[in-house]
Amino acid sequence: MKKVQLKARELKKAGIGDADASRINKILQKHYPNLRKPEALALLRELADHPFLRDQHPLLSEALFPSGRKVLDHPAKLREEPVPYTIFGKEYIDPKAIQQMELAVRLPVAVSGALMPDAHAGYGLPIGGVLATENAVIPFGVGMDIGCRVCLSVFAIPAEKLAEASDFFKKILIRNTFFGDDYFKGRKEHPVMDREEFREIPLLKRMKDKAYEQLGTSGHGNHFVDIGIVEISEPSPFPVPPGLYVGILSHSGSRNLGAEIARHYTRIAKEKCGLLGEAGNLSWLDLRSAEGQEYWKAMTLAGDYAAANHEMIHRRIAQDLSEQWILRIENHHNFAWKEKDPVSGRDVIIHRKGATPAAKTDTGVIPGTMIAPGYLIRGRGNHLSLHSSSHGAGRRISRTQAKNQITKKELYEVLRKHGVELIGGNTDEAPMAYKDIGEVMSLQAELVDILGIFRPKIVRMC
Repeated sequence: MKKVQLKARELKKAGIGDADASRINKILQKHYPNLRKPEALALLRELADHPFLRDQHPLLSEALFPSGRKVLDHPAKLREEPVPYTIFGKEYIDPKAIQQMELAVRLPVAVSGALMPDAHAGYGLPIGGVLATENAVIPFGVGMDIGCRVCLSVFAIPAEKLAEASDFFKKILIRNTFFGDDYFKGRKEHPVMDREEFREIPLLKRMKDKAYEQLGTSGHGNHFVDIGIVEISEPSPFPVPPGLYVGILSHSGSRNLGAEIARHYTRIAKEKCGLLGEAGNLSWLDLRSAEGQEYWKAMTLAGDYAAANHEMIHRRIAQDLSEQWILRIENHHNFAWKEKDPVSGRDVIIHRKGATPAAKTDTGVIPGTMIAPGYLIRGRGNHLSLHSSSHGAGRRISRTQAKNQITKKELYEVLRKHGVELIGGNTDEAPMAYKDIGEVMSLQAELVDILGIFRPKIVRMC
């Protein structure tokens, strides 16, 4: 068998760019003579991704992670004073989320920040947290569900048809939506699966089969596909007349693909930064580094993959309705954008974790709960919010608390009272677990203008 010979550029592509290729090749040739190149690279990636395996391969681990790399001589240090940031609706926000935001704005790469009125605690940056950084991207500042997205399709179907033929619409929703481990088994094609990142980036290459399996489906938790009534305000800012229409509103993201990208690159970021304690979840990657550039490509792909999932869901429903949408509005959250900091004018990376882009040209949807309306919005370009707004009502209590405090009887009573039918779902996503969306919208009146309303009538969840 031909001796394995790895090149420096191959190690770099595998996310091990700092290692000595010559030394690694000698170890592989002497101690792992039966490994072929793909197997050798896979082993190195495993050691990079899973520190607990390194004791089983001490020679390789020492070559990959020489003494001093695990504990940095000069770990990153937090600022003594935070950079400027604004809290919208402070009295309405969990103190833990504020503590997490105050930690984030002390990062040495931080430029400015903001906290939205739907904010609650998360990993790293709080949900509802917006953070501008310089030449740095924080994987847990983007979040686990990269490119989580809201999409609304409006159809030229009179609103009264939904009440007249609710069983018909319910069957269409069940036939065309798949959640959690229930995958769409029909023919699936989308250009996103042909992207070169699936061939170039080892992690994505390993994830491609799973990503294809989950293509066109939604996740667990608060992900949903709803049928409801869309009210377009007068005068209409959209290319449709003001009035009432049937609409489909979906909320989901990049499934396992985004979660694995977040975990993988956060491990790398933690090794690079050396931040301790809770600050470790705010570890960043320098965008000028190979790892930072690779994460950015992977994040971008995950966002496009999330958008593809929504497109396929809405396309299937439209085909089953024998209709074409007359209006479609959608927007990411859980993403990072290259923008100008609206305060300083510097080139920055703006992380919006559970926050909606709200520049003056941005339109989007801010959903409520199973029973509360969602809002079609246009941003007002508020500098203090870094051109952002909330992404929903925001949790009032955790999922565990909701399961323990809210009964199914209480859930179904409130649904019946509001004329909403639930397919799937559970008490952890009950409306009572969330803040009042009306109050959240009033707290961000200076961030967005309301252009229309979506009222859910049939709610589909995992």
